Amino acid sequence: MIVDHAWMERNVGFDPLTTAPPKTTFQFAAAAQPGSTPDDIQREIIDFDSESPAGTAFLSFTSATGLSRFTDIPWPKGMAPRTSATAGGRAGGPLPEADVLVVTWTVDEGHALSRVLTPGKDSRNNYLSYTHNYQTIAKKMSRRSPAVQAKRLGAYWTTTIGKKKVVVFKSDSHLSQDTKKLPNWNKGQTLPNEDVWKQIIQEVKPKLIITTGTAGGIGKQFEVGDVIVSPIIRFDCIKWLKNAPFHNADYKDGTISQRYFSKAKVLFKANAGQLPKDNTRPPKIVRATRLSSSVVTTDFFGFDTSNNRYGLWNLGYVSEMGDAVLGLVAGGMAPNAPSWVAVRNVSDPEIKAEGTKAQQAQRAAQIYKAYGRWSSVCSAIVCWAIIAA
Repeated sequence: MIVDHAWMERNVGFDPLTTAPPKTTFQFAAAAQPGSTPDDIQREIIDFDSESPAGTAFLSFTSATGLSRFTDIPWPKGMAPRTSATAGGRAGGPLPEADVLVVTWTVDEGHALSRVLTPGKDSRNNYLSYTHNYQTIAKKMSRRSPAVQAKRLGAYWTTTIGKKKVVVFKSDSHLSQDTKKLPNWNKGQTLPNEDVWKQIIQEVKPKLIITTGTAGGIGKQFEVGDVIVSPIIRFDCIKWLKNAPFHNADYKDGTISQRYFSKAKVLFKANAGQLPKDNTRPPKIVRATRLSSSVVTTDFFGFDTSNNRYGLWNLGYVSEMGDAVLGLVAGGMAPNAPSWVAVRNVSDPEIKAEGTKAQQAQRAAQIYKAYGRWSSVCSAIVCWAIIAA
């Protein structure tokens, strides 16, 4: 699948190459300006909330649908996630211990993940704010970072799948947003996102960690809603982290059971009708088996284009901006590190190389705003399948 003008018109309702969306449809005001930067557009993706006034304006302007259309998932008997009555921790304190830690990132990813794994408790409205050691870690962060603006490191709730207790964590700490100030790794200094990962792993003491959410598909074979399950993640740092010791490092963990993947694909059907009409098939689940099919973590806002503008071809199946930090941190905990896996859904497929670089970036952002929550429902179901196995 390649996104061109006709695809945008049919599936989103407009194309930013020809029509500028109203400023009221933007969550992050700078992203609506003619001179918006890639960082502004990336921040729009992180902050966009389909259930906010900006989200309502976006849904009115486009053909996209909100989570009010969400259909409850027909879980197999006895296997539905059971939302806890409480978050399991206390305000200002550490996260509770659990068998599994699931971490997601953007506002709409949080909405979707909570619909699936903590039904009845929404990540924005109900989750308990996580502020443990916030003041110390935030000293390394910029004032414009999401965590500093929210005055917390994230928010969480607990749920149970089968016999496994799960902490579902919506992070406000982002590798790409916390800071652009490089630490001195030779002196043992770290990035704030590393600190957050270390802290929540030490507190939860999980046997398994899943990092999940949206990503850009690399290659024509992917459609919106496809899910990449990857025990392999790699850094592709060519900008502000190009001199980091891990700038091109890769990490690999053990195998993940696919026992319930067939059932997960059946469960996709409940909400697959909200994905793009141009999708030619149901969403598929693809397990990465080699470096060239991995999840790629970049230090720049990039996405696949038909002319390979960002050099992503053959690096992996999807690109995003944070997962490899988990590999970095887990590697430093060996041999006592928990198992981990990245579960990423394709929120935007390959984009045709037409228009300016900024217009292509706006295409990627607008597709995310239209379908990021719905594609995240797919990856959330796959998280369930992995935990239930």
